[in-house]
Amino acid sequence: FGNIKAMERTHVDTFTEDLISKIKGAKIAESEYGQLFVSFQNLADYEFLNATVLSGSNIKTFDGCSLRFVNDKKETIIFSDTKEIESDFSNVSNRWLTKISFIITDDKKKMMLECRFNNVILNYKNKSLPMERCN
Repeated sequence: FGNIKAMERTHVDTFTEDLISKIKGAKIAESEYGQLFVSFQNLADYEFLNATVLSGSNIKTFDGCSLRFVNDKKETIIFSDTKEIESDFSNVSNRWLTKISFIITDDKKKMMLECRFNNVILNYKNKSLPMERCN
């Protein structure tokens, strides 16, 4: 009884909001379009970058995505390990939370930890989410 769409709009999503308040990792980039948090994990001799994107955009793709780190001298592109990516929406903060995994090398990890980039661009489908390095 009652309209399903109306019930979805009034439902308070405490699960996703709790995930947003407990994002692991350090915030390395942000813009008016979103924020990028990263943490690192070593599994079976592979180094993984666990990226969390908090944005106003629903990121949904079956083809994966890429992160492009840009500085004055060069550009570094890493591709997602996971191909199927889907955001979770929180109607409390009106934001989308997206978790993406990347396999990275030690030199790319060092570049991120030392903040040797000016901009980060998340590319998925034919869309881009540009962000600037946090100080």
